[in-house]
Amino acid sequence: MPRTLIRNASIVLPGDGLRSASGEVRIGNVLLGEGRILDVDASDTASCDDAIDASGLHLLPGVIDDQVHFREPGLTHKEDLSTASHACAAGGVTSFLEMPNTKPPAITIEGVRAKERLAAEKSLVNFGFYIGATPDNVAELAKATDVPGIKIFIGSSTGNLLVDEQEALERIFGETTLPICSHCEDETTVRANTERYRGTNDIADHSRIRDEKAAMIATERATDLARRHKHRFHVLHVSTAAELVYLADPSPYLTAEVCPHHLFFNVDDYARLGSRIQMNPSIKSSADNAGLWQALLDDVVQVIATDHAPHTLDEKAQPYPNSPSGLPAVENSLALMLNQAHHGKVNVVQIAHWMSDAPARVWGMTAKGRIAEGYDADLVLVDLNESRTIRDAEQHTKNRWSPWDGETLTGWPVRTYVGGHQVWSIDAGFDESARGTKPTFDHSRGGYWATTDGIGV
Repeated sequence: MPRTLIRNASIVLPGDGLRSASGEVRIGNVLLGEGRILDVDASDTASCDDAIDASGLHLLPGVIDDQVHFREPGLTHKEDLSTASHACAAGGVTSFLEMPNTKPPAITIEGVRAKERLAAEKSLVNFGFYIGATPDNVAELAKATDVPGIKIFIGSSTGNLLVDEQEALERIFGETTLPICSHCEDETTVRANTERYRGTNDIADHSRIRDEKAAMIATERATDLARRHKHRFHVLHVSTAAELVYLADPSPYLTAEVCPHHLFFNVDDYARLGSRIQMNPSIKSSADNAGLWQALLDDVVQVIATDHAPHTLDEKAQPYPNSPSGLPAVENSLALMLNQAHHGKVNVVQIAHWMSDAPARVWGMTAKGRIAEGYDADLVLVDLNESRTIRDAEQHTKNRWSPWDGETLTGWPVRTYVGGHQVWSIDAGFDESARGTKPTFDHSRGGYWATTDGIGV
């Protein structure tokens, strides 16, 4: 494979692994070859086939989005692995982990392998697929290997993916070994609230139906299971500040994440954006926005992911409650955070921790998530001074819309590398011949809290 020398970049280097702000930025040269980072302190004259002058640009580890719904197989009128991976590449996302609620759902090992084969044919970036839990597939979950983890829907879902009975949950936590993640909304509470608001067409009632209580009950229930069974568990898309009480005490078994829509939108935005911000868990209050931001800054929450879940605009335009929950975000998530760095709320070291290093360690993705010798050359060059406006028509996701349509952000990706290969640049566009690969998932490393030095080869 050709060697690439990235010269004069502001390189975002990892810190101690637990404090998100503990890394550093250093100007230097990075040499790529054989799909790996060969040298993070290369000389200007290092032997290479291609040299890139990155003066004025920052080099970050590629984003790992550990929660996406790319809709293939079965729902490809909304999205597919090709269109979604193009959106990833343009957004600086070099690896994604996809959820099991496709049609058919990935609830067997062979179902996961079938999705891996599809991605190997279509995806420009790296890929992994969770296996989904049902009330009666514990034996299959116990046999699963070389996948990121198990996904449980403790709360409303489609088909037979809802797992709400305590006995089934106890078996899953007690009889399997893969790390588990969950959608946490209490089904009993959601159903009671749905009955209370029966007949409503007010989109704002979505946040009253899927309220703080529903999130708190389910998150308390799941974190209790994790602690009792001493089983690694990742709380997906935390939406309320109240849930943070279950995460505040450090535990070797618990990690959590937050999504951009829960950081940036709240119930006051329904009047402006309507069903474009209809999500499960629902958008909450401005106080919850503030609490979730503080949890990131305090390292109570470790990961930022998108829950990219596109629907067509025609589907979203149906009157509530017929409008589906979900929004696209993978191609804008990094820029949204870089814009926050531009305004001084966070810095690029923290962004690299939350969006790259932490998810790699949570899911045991070896040689991912850091700029360090021997790690995979999954990288993104960003221009912190470039301003662009998000436009629906310019989105690469299949449905070509964004809830951030019309917003101008400062700080954007300009080149994305997967395995040392440039898969996208602002000037050249996409390399349609590029294909990502499946990472190695090594759960014997112990997850986030046991890999403070990163998860190397």
